Amino acid sequence: MPATDAPPDLERCTSALAAAYDGPDEVVVVDGPPSLGAAGARNAGAALASGDVLVFVDADVVVHPDAFTRIRKVFADAPELDAVFGSYDDSPAAPGRVSEFRNLLHHHVHHEGAGPAETFWTGLGAVRRDVFLAVGGFDEARFPHPSVEDVDLGDRLVRRGHRILLEPAIQGTHVKRWTLRSMVGTDFARRGVPWVAMQVANRRVSSALNLGWRHRASALAWVATLAASASRRPVVAAGALGTIVVLNRRFYSLLGRRLGPLDAVTGIALHGLHHLVGVVAVPVGIVTGLVGPTWRKERR
Repeated sequence: MPATDAPPDLERCTSALAAAYDGPDEVVVVDGPPSLGAAGARNAGAALASGDVLVFVDADVVVHPDAFTRIRKVFADAPELDAVFGSYDDSPAAPGRVSEFRNLLHHHVHHEGAGPAETFWTGLGAVRRDVFLAVGGFDEARFPHPSVEDVDLGDRLVRRGHRILLEPAIQGTHVKRWTLRSMVGTDFARRGVPWVAMQVANRRVSSALNLGWRHRASALAWVATLAASASRRPVVAAGALGTIVVLNRRFYSLLGRRLGPLDAVTGIALHGLHHLVGVVAVPVGIVTGLVGPTWRKERR
């Protein structure tokens, strides 16, 4: 568990680990030095751990009591499996509509993407120790700040023939509080740009999780809605909005059930902003992947 930034909910999260059924054999919390990023902290923790399976848990995730029981069962039932990760539950603890939307979106995306995966997630994910070490762990040089270091790890695992499973029944409650500013900043600089850059540098287009066809189509429909509204073409805008609703009907239904009809409208608007920020990140990510010094260094 990386905790070099003095996370406010650390005690709550570690208490959940201690209370879990069939819990971990050991808990390694890396709380320093402060200059060590999340990727580096996870590597440091992995170096200290002695188990044959490493479970990574973020310091803002309160694991469900059965999380480790489920992890153990997955590996026992599928000895050929190399890694597994789970999901946030649908009861986000942090107050505010942005926090509720963001965590419910993650919950929905991971539940829709259940099964064989080509990525990884460190919020609550496990990987066999020998496999983790064989691929070099997290790339802390490329990712000194929290970003897509877990996606990068999953990509390297899959490209080397390892098997990953997304099992959304392995759950934890996310207690992080999101603001509109932190959401936009994360979507652009910490997720969108580096994820696109990674695909460009690797010359491999991913369809994992938020990059699936439904999400790509939704992003284009939101762009069409914005463009049609700006050009005063209400019929086109209405058609694009209808497409968005059809594509995302299950997610919007989840918002309605968890937030109520009125607040679900706010969630839909935030969903549109999420997609539009992702669209803006694409050209920046392409340029970064082509000419960014970090990516050039790896290609050489």
